[in-house]
Amino acid sequence: MKDSVNKHPLRHAVHRAILSRKSTRAFLPKTVDPAIIDELLQIAGSAPSGSNIQPWQVHVVSGAARDRLSAALLSEHEAGKPPVREYDYYPQEWRSPYIERRRATGWGLYGVLGIGKGDREASARQHGRNYVFFDAPVVLIFTIDADLPFGCWLDYGMFLQNIMIGARGYGLHTCPQAALANYPHIVKQQLGIADDKIVMCGIAIGYENPDEPVNTFQPTRIPLEDYVTYHRD
Repeated sequence: MKDSVNKHPLRHAVHRAILSRKSTRAFLPKTVDPAIIDELLQIAGSAPSGSNIQPWQVHVVSGAARDRLSAALLSEHEAGKPPVREYDYYPQEWRSPYIERRRATGWGLYGVLGIGKGDREASARQHGRNYVFFDAPVVLIFTIDADLPFGCWLDYGMFLQNIMIGARGYGLHTCPQAALANYPHIVKQQLGIADDKIVMCGIAIGYENPDEPVNTFQPTRIPLEDYVTYHRD
């Protein structure tokens, strides 16, 4: 089996791109060439979708527009406004094994940052970093027509993954941000998005700051036997 796997030379580059993708939470103040973003999105658009309907819609936000969006979102967060997301991202009630995985990730990240358990002020500050896009110079905001069904959301996920994996080919890192859908009215107002669209999420994109400890955090992944069932007989 190993010999047959080793006959595929492209696997190294592909696997490196996949395995080096991570949620980067500190970026350098280095401009990203707009032509790179355009090429990346064009390539990502090759993602499959049912009947090729391609349900994705992308807002590329940078420069002064980025700063205005950031200020508006951060103001809402710092005012303690509760999220008003247009869809449920997380379970309404957490259960095992998902609650344990969530806690392990949260504690692991906060441990790297030196945030103690129960330190709500520090936790809120770190959560607020979402709304400055972790200092990334570009943020991508994704919307979908509100009347499209679940299958289209599955298609959308493949498109988003293409962006995050494809970004590695340019030396870029990303952070997918469901938090940017917490205040859809702010996003829609700032970007002129119609009410018949759902703000799905965002992706911060830029060059990683390698000196920030937060970027050393990598959550653990469950082993194969925890999610694969074989049917061979």
